[in-house]
Amino acid sequence: MERPIRVLVAKPGLDGHDRGAKVIARALRDAGMEVIYTGLRQTPEQIVEAAIQEDVDVVALSILSGAHNTLFPKITKLLKERGAEDILVIGGGVIPEEDIPFLKEHGIAEIFTPGTPTSAVIEYIKANVKRLAKK
Repeated sequence: MERPIRVLVAKPGLDGHDRGAKVIARALRDAGMEVIYTGLRQTPEQIVEAAIQEDVDVVALSILSGAHNTLFPKITKLLKERGAEDILVIGGGVIPEEDIPFLKEHGIAEIFTPGTPTSAVIEYIKANVKRLAKK
């Protein structure tokens, strides 16, 4: 029997609003995924450490503060440095369309902006998670 997809939902930086992250966390859980929520105001180092310790398949980042171009690439860089580049990293929040190509160039697989149905996030994860190296 295959284990459920494990997702770390994280709020990097000083962003103090987590309603959207909690909505996503609940939707992923209801879809049968195991969800770990880090809580507010996490550093990139804390997020990467939690992702590795929890052996997650996905890191789902949520940000509203505007620091996505700094924090998201730092997280993917740290994951790569720790040999965890097989973890799917997605992002969401108030992210301008013009910033999305930059984020994708820096290892964020997909960006989900406000109004995206939770079903789209669930289906994207199911279609794109890399489970080959995991047991």
